[in-house]
Amino acid sequence: MKKRVSVKFAVCAVYVLAMFMSALDSTIVNVALPAIGGTFHVPPEAMGTINIGYLISLAMFLPAAGWMGDRFGTKRVFLSAISIFTIASVLCGFAHNMFTLNVYRILQGIGAGFITPVGMAILFRTFTHEERPKLSRMLIIPIALAPALGPIIGGFLVDTISWRWIFFINIPIGLLALFIGKLYLQEHVEPTAGAFDYKGFILSLTGFSLSIYALTQGTVKGWTSPEIIVTGCLGLVLMVLLVRLELREDKPMIDVRLFKDPMFRSMSFIGLCSAAGLLGMLYVFPLMYQNALNVSAFHTGLTTFIEALGLMVASQLMPWTLKKMGLRRLLIFSLIGTIIVFMLISLFVASNPWLLRFLMFGIGFFLGQTVGAAQISAFKNIDSPSMGRATMLFNMQNRLGAVLGVAILSGVLGTSNTSAGEPVNLLTYQYALFGASIFLIVACLIAVRINKTTENDPTLHMNLVEKAE
Repeated sequence: MKKRVSVKFAVCAVYVLAMFMSALDSTIVNVALPAIGGTFHVPPEAMGTINIGYLISLAMFLPAAGWMGDRFGTKRVFLSAISIFTIASVLCGFAHNMFTLNVYRILQGIGAGFITPVGMAILFRTFTHEERPKLSRMLIIPIALAPALGPIIGGFLVDTISWRWIFFINIPIGLLALFIGKLYLQEHVEPTAGAFDYKGFILSLTGFSLSIYALTQGTVKGWTSPEIIVTGCLGLVLMVLLVRLELREDKPMIDVRLFKDPMFRSMSFIGLCSAAGLLGMLYVFPLMYQNALNVSAFHTGLTTFIEALGLMVASQLMPWTLKKMGLRRLLIFSLIGTIIVFMLISLFVASNPWLLRFLMFGIGFFLGQTVGAAQISAFKNIDSPSMGRATMLFNMQNRLGAVLGVAILSGVLGTSNTSAGEPVNLLTYQYALFGASIFLIVACLIAVRINKTTENDPTLHMNLVEKAE
């Protein structure tokens, strides 16, 4: 019994360490972008590639993670993912130009893409169904703290040592996770893993990569450039082929047939737009605050850190607000609130920093309820055999939404006259923040169109509240 308890504790420890490292990396880099750009002499509109490459590789390897864990063993794949992430972090810290840093960030994204789904599978196989609710409430705190602490830790390291230490900080965390995992994790191989959908994987990887490349480089190389036209058109063609292929597959890697369910479709696109708006804002704001207003990286981190606190408060209040307001009204209310806060930040960015921190808290508070309500309601009509593919597709869309937000707002920053060596001015950054709010407006329009009959279904309402609580 004692050994069993120690194994459960070890599984939790490894999972938290791996997720903490991955989640920390999602926010710690943003405050370091101006410093990295200064080191490699790269303009602000080109800095988005540091996040885009990471997010694309993370999203593209999510579908492959579940199959590889079942086929080759969850312990082997999980520890390999942590190793890849840790080694890539070391390489990022030693990168000598923008190209190598982007390559190493892509490698980091591959490791992160395997950590979450395989780690969750290990966790669910270790704990019973009855133990999981209590487990989730315990694990949410350290995992939620990582993105909250990222901007502060990153700002401190950038100001006092070097931006390279935002990557080196992953080394002790990764090594500790590997040590505990090697000793305590149990191997599990699924005999019915089936064949890997390699055609869908290749088409999705190349199609999305080429499309995002054209989107991010269009403002730099010109939208009429043959390179941009060819890569953009080829990417779109490959994505169309991907959809046609997956519709014919019995067990597709990306099950696009799930979008036939109106609730899953609506909540998925709301999640995508919300991720695009939030991650786009978190990309633009640190660049604007440091480059245009000359605020230090540490104080920029202190300001953006408050957004994560708002998210944590929203996660606790969302069951109550969902019960009181209902799904449709909660989504509309929280999205309109976020849109207003986005616009206020863009207008008053040069004002008192405490006002900005209050507005950042508002973003986390409002958008956190949007994301939480969308996530628990998306799977209302999804049956058990399709649940794994549905959760993967939902998470993948959120990651791609983040890529879309960063890519498009990078393009907005690229419209300024940086070709003559002039820095991006404050007004251009403000336009970019307004652009981030457009994603949320689209999400709000989708929420308005949610079928009122479905939303008022008492069975649905009761089930959603039970899931939220």
